[in-house]
Amino acid sequence: MTVRVRFFAQFRERYGGDHRVEPAPGATVADVVRSVAGTGADEDSAIGPDGALRDYVILMRNGTRLEHDEAETTTVEDGDELAVFPPVAGG
Repeated sequence: MTVRVRFFAQFRERYGGDHRVEPAPGATVADVVRSVAGTGADEDSAIGPDGALRDYVILMRNGTRLEHDEAETTTVEDGDELAVFPPVAGG
C-alpha cells in the first residue's frame, strides 16, 4: 500500500513537499503524518512533543477536510493523498 503525503507553505520548507509512504495495515491519517513529520518541540511543527497533531494544522484526505479526531480514527487506503497545511492567514 502506498500513500502520498504533501506538505504546503511553511510545512513544505520544513518537511519537504511530497512523500510516498508505505504505512502498516490499519494506519490512520494521523499515524502517516506523524511518520513523516515526527514530533517537534517548537510551535512551527505540525506535531507536538506529545505526538498529537497541533490544533492549527489543516488536514485533507483525497480533497476532503478532516477534523483532528477523524484523522486519529480514519485509516488510510492504497492510493490516498494526504495534504497538510499550516494555518491560513490573509489580509
